[in-house]
Amino acid sequence: MPPSASMPATHTAVYVAAVPLRAPKGPAQLLMSAGYSLGMWDLQHFMVLLRPDPALAQALVFDFQPRDPEDVLAALAVLSRREIPGVVRRRTLRRVPDGRCWLVGHCCDAVGAATRFSERWTTGLVVGEHDCRDYTNGNLSALS
Repeated sequence: MPPSASMPATHTAVYVAAVPLRAPKGPAQLLMSAGYSLGMWDLQHFMVLLRPDPALAQALVFDFQPRDPEDVLAALAVLSRREIPGVVRRRTLRRVPDGRCWLVGHCCDAVGAATRFSERWTTGLVVGEHDCRDYTNGNLSALS
C-alpha cells in the first residue's frame, strides 16, 4: 500500500492484528482455535504491526504474551486470572496478514515510540487486567 500524495514517505503504517491464542496441544488448543474461528474476542491475541517501508511487504510486530503460552500451568493461571510471567516481543513478519488485521493510522517515529513503550511495560500478565489487549491499546496511544 503506497503512501498517498499527501502522506510523507517517512510515515509508518500502523496496524492491529488478531491471531488465535496459543495453548497446550490437545483439547485446550482445539478450544482456542474454535473460539478464534467464532470471533470470540477473549480467545484472540492482539498485537501491533508496523510497516515502515511501503515498498516492502514485511512488518515489525510488537506484542505481549505469556512467557510460555503452551504451558499447561500457564493456561490454568490464565483461566483463573492469576498473574503469570509475560514477555514483550519484537519480531518481523514477511507480510501484513490478509485477515483480522486493520490499518489504524500512520506515525512518524512509530518504531522508536513502540520500542520505548515496550521497554516500560511491566511483564506480569493477568488476562482481562494487564494482557495483550491492554498492551496493544497502550502502544497505540503511545503512537498517536
